[in-house]
Amino acid sequence: MSPYRLATSLLALALALPAIAQDSAADRFKNLYEREWAWRQQESPQLASYLGDHSRGGELGHVDEKSQLRRLKDLQAFQRELEAISPDQLSAADKINYAIYRAQLANRIGGIQVKDYLLPMTSDSSFYADLMQMPESQPLKTAADYRTYIAKLKAIPAYFDEHIVLLKQGVKIGMTLPQVVLQGRDGPLREVAENKDLAKNPFYQPFAKLPATINADEAAALRRDGEEAVRKHVVPAYARLLKYFVDDYVPHARKTLGAYQLPNGQAYYQQQIREYTTLESTPEEIHQIGLKEVARIRAEMEKVMKDAKFDGDFAAFLTFLRTDPQFYAKTPRELLMIARDIAKRIDAELPKYFGKLPRLPYGVAPVPAAIAPYYTTGRYSGAPADGKTAGFYWVNTWKLEARPLYALPALTLHEAVPGHHLQGALANEQGEQPPFRRYSYISAFGEGWALYAEHLGVEMGIYETPYEQFGRLTYEMWRACRLVIDTGIHAKGWSREQALALLRDNSALSEHEITTEVDRYISWPGQALSYKLGELRIRELRADAEREMGDKFDLRAFHDAILSLGSVPLPLLDQRVKAFIHEGK
Repeated sequence: MSPYRLATSLLALALALPAIAQDSAADRFKNLYEREWAWRQQESPQLASYLGDHSRGGELGHVDEKSQLRRLKDLQAFQRELEAISPDQLSAADKINYAIYRAQLANRIGGIQVKDYLLPMTSDSSFYADLMQMPESQPLKTAADYRTYIAKLKAIPAYFDEHIVLLKQGVKIGMTLPQVVLQGRDGPLREVAENKDLAKNPFYQPFAKLPATINADEAAALRRDGEEAVRKHVVPAYARLLKYFVDDYVPHARKTLGAYQLPNGQAYYQQQIREYTTLESTPEEIHQIGLKEVARIRAEMEKVMKDAKFDGDFAAFLTFLRTDPQFYAKTPRELLMIARDIAKRIDAELPKYFGKLPRLPYGVAPVPAAIAPYYTTGRYSGAPADGKTAGFYWVNTWKLEARPLYALPALTLHEAVPGHHLQGALANEQGEQPPFRRYSYISAFGEGWALYAEHLGVEMGIYETPYEQFGRLTYEMWRACRLVIDTGIHAKGWSREQALALLRDNSALSEHEITTEVDRYISWPGQALSYKLGELRIRELRADAEREMGDKFDLRAFHDAILSLGSVPLPLLDQRVKAFIHEGK
């Protein structure tokens, strides 16, 4: 029996049998989550590769419904085992681990139960576009690395075929993305399927310049095999998916918008809310919070407009910000250089606000061209866990007239530091936490923290003009409108035009950004709720700590206490801050 088959058999045996009785609840809990973590990597070779285990780097894993239902059964077995362990018998640290792990299992189970696997893409990300980043995420230093990469290229056709079956099933039962958000989303498919120039194919580019450590004969063989894999496997797979996408999926995609109109739609949307906010809030409760925040921020925007001494009404000010050339870069390079300048100014302020900073650096780079036309304005791309690659703050340099410079400080604070990079890098460097925590991302915490970081930029002195202050408020308004739009569309019957009008009338976002963002909310129910709800909770907790602790409040210690958790549900964040206040007093 091969080592791989032996490992698979042993893992199956571990899943089939309950944990062996241990001396303590802590031992049983650790035994459980370590077995389940090994199971996760077995189920997802891409996760294992991200974590540095490239032994199955030539595989992409399975997404078919049979595999999904088998995973559901395994996860429910893990869940039953967890429920048999009393958290009262665990240490304070393990009680936190228990609560996070319990939520992870519940969300994974809930997602499969509402068939979220039938929606394997959104308006700005997809399984086929994500794969185009594979050359950058795959280790390519030795001939063996390239052989593994070639094997993964050959796995793409079967991976796509499984996705096509899921998409067809979704069409059959009416569980598809709304047709309105699918226009132009065939662009990445065409880039691979219709491009006759092999040198420009993103999957072949690693073969253009192989490491000098690979001898000439081996390099020639690798180029030959790489070209064959791309021409005979990758290009036909993308062509086949393109044909299905254009001829069948898009024409038969649903004309409705709301998640509540999907099969079992109310349960699906509530599961999305639970996963992305970590709360049990109803759509109506969230909608009302959003309306209140929109009114508050609008009043602040009116004040900043007066500070800018603009002669005109609010609508005229928005038009001025959207059209005046002074607010826009002339070239992609200029936009990137300004973003880097802001990032370095922020870097210099960090020690004043944080006692512990991450070791991992970050870079500033453009959003990849293949996805830029329908991608959001910027995003943080985290580093692999091997510690050999930096994180990257992506700035969208496509359509420069839609990328206002006055919003760039807020974007940089959010995506780079002290937002996503700082929080994520610190989480990855906390080796004492179990891996299911260290490598997890809870949107309400992560996005809430990043939006809080935008507001922290006021104290840090990053916003230098009234226009940049207005840009910050535009971004905050953007996130407040998300609460209204997401619940409006997915629970209250809102139209796309209603959503567009709310952002258009209350923010200085460009028309391109507005349409891109609204389509994202339509295609990804619930995720947009995490930002504002998480930020509100963090700001409320900071206010509580300042009030309770008085002169003993230390902002650096407060930030370190929050970030020491990694990524946690909001109720656990509440508990941590209460303990921080008690300890400080």
